[in-house]
Amino acid sequence: MAWALQALAGRLIRVFRGYMASRTSAADELRRIDTVGNAFRYFASVVVVLVAGMLILNELGISIAPILATAGVAGIAIAFGAQSLIKDYFTGFFLLIEDQIRQGDVVEISGKSGEVEEVTLRYVRLRDNDGFVHFVPNGEIKLVTNRTRGFGQAVMDAVIKSSQSVEDAFQAMRDVGREMRQDAAFAPQILGDVQIAGIERWEHFGVFLRCRMKVLPEEQWRVRAEFMRRLKIAFEQRGIQSP
Repeated sequence: MAWALQALAGRLIRVFRGYMASRTSAADELRRIDTVGNAFRYFASVVVVLVAGMLILNELGISIAPILATAGVAGIAIAFGAQSLIKDYFTGFFLLIEDQIRQGDVVEISGKSGEVEEVTLRYVRLRDNDGFVHFVPNGEIKLVTNRTRGFGQAVMDAVIKSSQSVEDAFQAMRDVGREMRQDAAFAPQILGDVQIAGIERWEHFGVFLRCRMKVLPEEQWRVRAEFMRRLKIAFEQRGIQSP
């Protein structure tokens, strides 16, 4: 019966996922559906195993009534000692309900950043840029910084000598942005024209300039790298020098 119930639960969760996926084509919504489906599957497995275990003990002639009574008394004592565990589950539940984190998101939580590989009611598993895996208990999460929700901003900084024309540098940034929007390899990822933020700061050795572009989630790093490569070439062609 336990095996059948687990198979049935898995089937129902797959049907639920297929039904929800048919109602949307957005990649971020599909990731959210996958995350919630995995949490439901984990919860169903825990419930089935606990109930099956008690029924098996009963069939073996071991009365579960004393066990349940003992569990009720011990549960109060355990609850005091397992407050952090209970907190993890409550926080994980609301993380899923409020859609704060999904599988595939790039986030920063509890001082760790990386791509979310798994979200459960107990923890969030992250893999950072060095390939290290971090398991962050949900109860430790106070603030979630999601870098891939809705859209991203590719922020580009450049430094030129104080003697150089700031307007010429800004025009080079605009031209590079226009070229990338006309490039078939990058146009689908870019959602808007270059926005010139202006002079970020002025040091004795040069002037710091900043601009940004609105892009699709997770594309800001790729767009930024290509923009900076092209901007360097544009500066060299126009004789704009950096310190």
